[in-house]
Formats: sequence, structure tokens, C-alpha cells
Amino acid sequence: MTLTLIITIATVGISLLAMNNQTLMDKCIFHPYSIAKDPSQWYRAVTCGFIHADIPHLAFNMFSFYMFGDLVEQNFMRLFGDMGHILYILFYVSALIACIIPTYFRYQKKYNYFSLGASGAVSAIVFAGIFLEPKLPIGIIFIPVFIPGFLFGPIYLALTIYLSKKGSGNINHSAHLWGSLYGIVFLILASKVFGIEGASDVLGNFIDQVSIYINQLRTNFGK
Repeated sequence: MTLTLIITIATVGISLLAMNNQTLMDKCIFHPYSIAKDPSQWYRAVTCGFIHADIPHLAFNMFSFYMFGDLVEQNFMRLFGDMGHILYILFYVSALIACIIPTYFRYQKKYNYFSLGASGAVSAIVFAGIFLEPKLPIGIIFIPVFIPGFLFGPIYLALTIYLSKKGSGNINHSAHLWGSLYGIVFLILASKVFGIEGASDVLGNFIDQVSIYINQLRTNFGK
């Protein structure tokens, strides 16, 4: 059983329990105001990633996580050898924390602000996957068009920045943004420090794959 599947099962199970147990939901949800008053509650930065508001919220996050998680987990084993599993778990858990820190500083004085869901960490996984496989076709919701990941990434980030500044809806766009950026940074740094010989230059690999794709397009359109 893969770590991706284990995390998915754990998240689904805990989320379903929390949806039917308000005490558990209140205990796990990210509440910046409570953390500011009591720093021992920083555990919420991790637990909030294992609970979701409703079934659609849970289903979308876990579908995205599972689709990209397997890809990233396999690449971690290729890049880091025996340390692959440890670094994959460290990556996911640290992404949960890293993506929510800006939210804490923004809302620590607002009692009525709460945040939950694995979206930030899932964004980190998705962008790590894009960085590893930049030519991977990715679909846009409600639009039957697939574009390579290296094009999808900037579009997603631009939209996320816009929505974060606008404060659109009840979605924590800030967590999506910082999770996405963290996914790329973690992957580059980890590959430099822990990457096995011949598999440590993920940035160079990304640039090479994008260059090959662009050159292929030029060749095809030049015919």
C-alpha cells in the first residue's frame, strides 16, 4: 500500500468522523485566534488538513491528491532512494504547516475566522508533480481542454493571487498559493541535499523538458 493511499484513507476517515462530530471538528480546525492566545494549539496547522467541510470538498481534494500523489511518491523514490518515503511524509506534513502560516498572521486577531481542508498541501503535491513532469496534460475544470503542466501552473498561480487579494468566497486561496510555491521550493532544495547521484538536478530537468516541448511545437508548426 502506497503512502499516498494511506494518507487518502486517513483523511477520508477522519473527515467523515469530524463531519458527524462537532467536538472533533472544533478541536481539529485551524483557528488563528485560539493559536495566538495559546501557542500549544499549533497542532491545528496539521489536523486541519485531515478534516473537510463537506463531501464535495473532501472528494475534490482527495481526487487531486491521489492523482498527483502517486506520481510524486514514485519520483521521490527515484530521486531519494531509501529516504524517499521519509521525505515524502515530511513533504506532505510540512506543506500542511507552511501553507497555513500566512493565514495565521493575517487572521490571528479575527475570532470568527476558521480554515480547514488539505487544499494547501494538495497544491504542494500538484506543483511538485508539475515540476517533475512539466509536459503532463492537465485539464481545466468545466472546460474540455488539456494543457501542459508548465502552462497550467502560471495560470493557476495568477488566478489564485487575484482571488486571494479579492478575498473571494470562503476558500483559503492564500493556502493554495503558498502551498504551490512550497511544493516547488521543497522539491528543489531536497533534491540538492538528499538527491541520489544523477537525479538531483530537478530544476535543470524541468527546463530541459519545457525546452524540448517548445522546440517540438516550433517544429510541428514550421511544417
